[in-house]
Amino acid sequence: MALMKTKFNLKRRVKLAQGLWLMNWCCVLAGIALFSMGIFLKIELRKRSEIMDNEESHFVPNSLILMGALACALNAFAGKICYDSLDPNKFAKWKPMLKPYLTVCLLFNVFIFFTGVVCFLARGSLDSTLAHGLKNGMRYYKDTDTPGRCFMKKTIDLLQIEFKCCGNKGFRDWFELQWVSNRYLDFSSKEVKDRIKSNVDGKYLIDGVPFSCCNPSSPRPCIQLQVTNNSAHYSYDHQTEELNLWTRGCKEALLTYYTSMMSSMGGMVMLVWILEMVVMIGLRFLHTCLESIANPEDPECESEGWILEKSLKDTIKSSWELVKSMGKLNKVETAGGEGDKEAGVATVS
Repeated sequence: MALMKTKFNLKRRVKLAQGLWLMNWCCVLAGIALFSMGIFLKIELRKRSEIMDNEESHFVPNSLILMGALACALNAFAGKICYDSLDPNKFAKWKPMLKPYLTVCLLFNVFIFFTGVVCFLARGSLDSTLAHGLKNGMRYYKDTDTPGRCFMKKTIDLLQIEFKCCGNKGFRDWFELQWVSNRYLDFSSKEVKDRIKSNVDGKYLIDGVPFSCCNPSSPRPCIQLQVTNNSAHYSYDHQTEELNLWTRGCKEALLTYYTSMMSSMGGMVMLVWILEMVVMIGLRFLHTCLESIANPEDPECESEGWILEKSLKDTIKSSWELVKSMGKLNKVETAGGEGDKEAGVATVS
């Protein structure tokens, strides 16, 4: 028995075709929106490509761009089919293409759903990407004279100012690496020599942070050097007083920014997926109700439309049998090929 079998008269067929035509053009607009979101997200990620550890983070924007382009093409094509379906002569040329087209639509909807899920689950991959990227970026902060790294100081400073953050996980991350270039160190100074000697790796480590970590909203002048030295500043206790530095790490700030953006995009993708599923089901009804017209000469006659020609269980069973038969055929062909090779070897011998 067919799944969701429904009767259609001429009026219902016309309404279905007109409704699907309108919905397909709504999907084209949605495709343009997805394409635009993908471009926007790609630009946002490119802006901070220096602190992104790998290219995996571009999977989502690339998928959105591809999805938007496919949605525009597939739905514009479906809109043309729905428009021509009102004229039997024009619709005749589209009939052979409808089944392959619906198969493509099904695969496309799987792709949309998968991309929507990835948008919601992107936080995990972004976390590791940003953690490694920011760590490397901070390590190269001092290399203002090194080709290929001379821009990193500006990148990190602008990032900390824009996102009101400091360090990777927090401002103390700057205490663990040398962020002042040797070019600006006085190696004749006893303090500099002592600091370098006290470090196993021979690095100049200080309890200070770059100026971009300073919070301009603080009423107190910024304390960016000797942050943990209470005696170096008047009326100051670094353990009890609220610091006038940004306390949030840049990894968390960027993670919140990108995941909130991707979650919003994921919601949009899921809405488009629902709309595309409705369009695909409607197009299947239109296809079957037009094919089942008993008398093509009488457009007023009733016809039946359905989603699946058999029940869901029977369809899955027949599909599985088809896959199994194809597998057996492939094995037979492989065995036949091997037999021919053996026969050829025997003939040569």
